[in-house]
Amino acid sequence: MAVKQRPETDQLKNVRNIGIMAHIDAGKTTTTERILFYSGRLHRIGEVHEGAATMDFMEQEKERGITITSAATTVYWKGTKINIIDTPGHIDFTVEVQRSLRVLDGAVAVFDAVAGVQPQSETVWRQATRYGVPRIAFINKMDRTGADFFNAVKTMKEKLGANAVPVHCPIGAEGGFKGMVDLITMEAYLFLDETMGAKYETVAIPADLVEKSKEMRSQLLEELATIDESETFMMKVLENPDSITEAEIHAAIRKGVIANKLNPVVCGTAFKNKGVQQLLDAIVNWMPSPLDRGAVKGFNTDTDQPMELEPSDESPFSALAFKVMTDPYVGRLTFIRIYSGVLEKGTTVYNTTKNKRERISRLLEMHANQRKDRDEFFTGDIAACIGLKYTSTGDTLCMEGTPLLLEKMEFPEPVISMAIEPKSKADREKLSVALGALSEEDPTFRVSTNEETGQTIISGMGELHLDILRDRMMREFNVEANVGKPEVSYKETITIAGKSDTKYVKQSGGRGQYAHVVLEIEPNEKGKGNEVISKIVGGVIPKEFIPAVIAGVNEGLATGVVAGYNLVDVKVLITYGSYHEVDSNEMAFKICGSMCVKDAAKKCSPILLEPIMKVVVETPEQSMGDIIGDLNRRRGRVMAQNTHKGGIIEIEAEVPLSEMTGYSTQLRSMSSGRASYTMEPSHFEKVPDKIRDEVITGKKR
Repeated sequence: MAVKQRPETDQLKNVRNIGIMAHIDAGKTTTTERILFYSGRLHRIGEVHEGAATMDFMEQEKERGITITSAATTVYWKGTKINIIDTPGHIDFTVEVQRSLRVLDGAVAVFDAVAGVQPQSETVWRQATRYGVPRIAFINKMDRTGADFFNAVKTMKEKLGANAVPVHCPIGAEGGFKGMVDLITMEAYLFLDETMGAKYETVAIPADLVEKSKEMRSQLLEELATIDESETFMMKVLENPDSITEAEIHAAIRKGVIANKLNPVVCGTAFKNKGVQQLLDAIVNWMPSPLDRGAVKGFNTDTDQPMELEPSDESPFSALAFKVMTDPYVGRLTFIRIYSGVLEKGTTVYNTTKNKRERISRLLEMHANQRKDRDEFFTGDIAACIGLKYTSTGDTLCMEGTPLLLEKMEFPEPVISMAIEPKSKADREKLSVALGALSEEDPTFRVSTNEETGQTIISGMGELHLDILRDRMMREFNVEANVGKPEVSYKETITIAGKSDTKYVKQSGGRGQYAHVVLEIEPNEKGKGNEVISKIVGGVIPKEFIPAVIAGVNEGLATGVVAGYNLVDVKVLITYGSYHEVDSNEMAFKICGSMCVKDAAKKCSPILLEPIMKVVVETPEQSMGDIIGDLNRRRGRVMAQNTHKGGIIEIEAEVPLSEMTGYSTQLRSMSSGRASYTMEPSHFEKVPDKIRDEVITGKKR
């Protein structure tokens, strides 16, 4: 079958898959709205503060003025197709950033010109580093009081370890911000107004910035010479920098960005429509295409050997599902990034993660929540599929006969839980459907049942996260439910190695139950999770019963031995056992596996672990003493203090999540409403004995 031809405008070398990422309120969505306007995708700019932003289409996003879910769209700029994903800034929705970065080829990191690098900027930067995503930086809000472009660049170097190199020199700052000097062309862009047209003219560099611009250009070229590694470029920089052409500089910057050795920095103020066209030029000139990112790498599921596919329409089809969402009009939508080949509607594909065939009934191109039917998508495209029943976030899709498995996504563990129950019998079934759909969409949202009380427990990344999900249940699924108070998600682990020899024997007349399991357990490497390995030889436990033993062990680990929380970072070796020809069955071995692992864990000095949060507070100096004292009372440890412009102190601390209840109200009170804070999960730590006893008592009550 001949491979379908893509449109001339969408040639693979002219495709850019980028994300917009930043700390909350740095201006991501406003920047995206301007990109949509200047590229001709929108004819009217929607403002976040008016609840009219195109990319913030959920009711909760409009009401709160924040981005909750990542939204995809496509624009064209100067003959280049740009697929954009606008991501949230709030830590509770970090999964949206993580799964988007996994499938993107580049990212624009937006920074507030006043604050520079903020806590969530660090988190998203780390996530981009983990997936090797090339980044350019946009210093936004240059018109704000206290804006300092050079300080923002300095914080990128100090806090992110970024090789941040300015490509713009701002003309003015705060209320006097007028434009920027382009250090490549050595011309100035002077903005004439702040209307939606945002007209600008190219003029000579203002006299007071000529020396500064020459110095910055020289620094840019020197940095490029160290990255480019070609002797020709280096000799030109050393001997005759004026002979270097614009094309050579763009090529060197692009090379540095793609190799993740350079983070060029541009500036502007998206809200005032200044600098967005220049940002679009930077995306086109420096961000990688799917070709630049090279072959897609994974494993061959048949041979367990590394496997590669070239990013080409002629290659066999391969894609990664990175997001599942429920659309009120078309049902279950699965977003995929196509790494190779062509996908046509009506095609049957193979899910190598689940070993299932899936049929694509419809293909959609998404513009936020607007849909456009497509017959096919090509390599490098981001598509929304209808008809996939089994596919979830992180699954690999390919054609049968191409057994490629791409790297799965790892998601953070939930840190907070609450009980939920339907208000009426009629709501019970609706609640079950809603919880199933929402947990399918969001890998950081978990649903479980408390075996002792029979309550349904929902767990997530923070109070805001659970609050939004509860709101969605009401609006989208029409479920009325009561919820309990948020509770901390504790964990348990063991501190020493041990073993158990357990028999499960039950005689009740007729056929009995018999299972015998011997296992050894030991603490696993921190953060490695649980490992259950069968070392059974010689058929002492028949091989058909071993999966049941493993399932029982996992069940036992899920309901620990200190206070009923799940055991983590435990390595279990199933070493021996025995069976009865008549009385042994799968259920008996499952029960025995659970009993055995619990018995072993009790002998291994089990401890309770609590989530520790990284808390960053920004406060005026006069409130600093009260705030540090309050953090200490909350069992917090102050890790660092930094002074910013305007006498603002940044306090970094590690505080147990259980002590952070009501913190926002207390912080407002201590600082007369002038302090703010951010909080994100850091790690788990042993709970002090006194607190542990309180947790156990509260759990039993």
